[in-house]
Amino acid sequence: MSHARTRDAAADNKVPPDSTALLTIDLNALIANYDRLRELAAPAECAAVVKADAYGLGVTEVAPALWRAGCKTFFVATLPEAEELRALLPEAVIYVFSGLLPGTADIYRKADLRPVLNSAEEIREWAAQCSRYGEALPCAVHIDSGMNRLGLTAADVEAVSNNRELWSALSLSLVMSHLACADDASHAKNAAQRDIFDSLRARLPETRASLANSAGILLGADFVYDLVRPGIALYGGHPQRRGPNPFQPVVHLIGRILQVREAEPGETVGYGATRTLPNGARIAIVSVGYADGLFRALSVADGGEGLAVRIGDHAAPILGRVSMDLIAIDVTDVPKTHARRGEWVELLGHNISAHDLASHANTIDYEVLTSLGRRAVRRFVGG
Repeated sequence: MSHARTRDAAADNKVPPDSTALLTIDLNALIANYDRLRELAAPAECAAVVKADAYGLGVTEVAPALWRAGCKTFFVATLPEAEELRALLPEAVIYVFSGLLPGTADIYRKADLRPVLNSAEEIREWAAQCSRYGEALPCAVHIDSGMNRLGLTAADVEAVSNNRELWSALSLSLVMSHLACADDASHAKNAAQRDIFDSLRARLPETRASLANSAGILLGADFVYDLVRPGIALYGGHPQRRGPNPFQPVVHLIGRILQVREAEPGETVGYGATRTLPNGARIAIVSVGYADGLFRALSVADGGEGLAVRIGDHAAPILGRVSMDLIAIDVTDVPKTHARRGEWVELLGHNISAHDLASHANTIDYEVLTSLGRRAVRRFVGG
């Protein structure tokens, strides 16, 4: 993002003068990513995973934008998330990954939500509740194909596979599993999990199947089945470990310079005096920190080379420790007309992807997006 565009991003939204950070969510980019995923997965249905407040971007804006783009099926992690989403989208199909906790069947029925059943015990309980209601209510069944997280084991499938009375009581609308290593297209576990999934789902009543998350979609036609469940790719994250990211950035974070100061040779920067400046430096103090989603792991001590944020076309490396509210950046080589009090600095966006930030913090794109704080002024554009 150029210096002018960064300044305009703040000015166009009439950001209050006391604002220290601006987080822009580009709903047009979100929809473009959804359309791209839908093309890649065709003829399978392309659903959307909007758990954790749409990966931190804001489900109240993101989910309706996806609905208007043609998405009709959504996945969330918890029942409260599903109830919030139902209020936004009265006609959507909504699945809940956490399944059927004891005492929640009435909530599912009242709000027309679909549990993702993760064990033989949950299947029996859902079938019993359906019999009590006199309704064959829809649900999904999750098979564990080798991740050892949620889902039916092979023994669970064996225990319920031939129970016709059980399956006649409910309406099985989806059988799904989850890939452990889809971010590595060459990993042998991808094909192994697919084969296990095919073997176990063949023992259940015939219905639609789903295996692929964002990275799984990029593995090709053998993994898309009838429905895909993208999450991180919708929001501009990189689903795979290597190669270019085929998806547009959705999140743009800029922070404000509070002060510019000159440091003499030999002085240090920040908590712990972990970064010494042998030649001195011109330093800008920017009003963001780990409370805003810039991880403390982005700190740069002596001998380290960390993330460089951007002021227009100029890179400005982070210096010293990231604190709760502030970072220090090296603006020695940035024109003084750009690096001055009140100006804006790009921290996440066109020049600095979530993947870049994650790599420097030794984490993943998912954590970058879901860790964005709430202090920044938020705006949604497009959609």
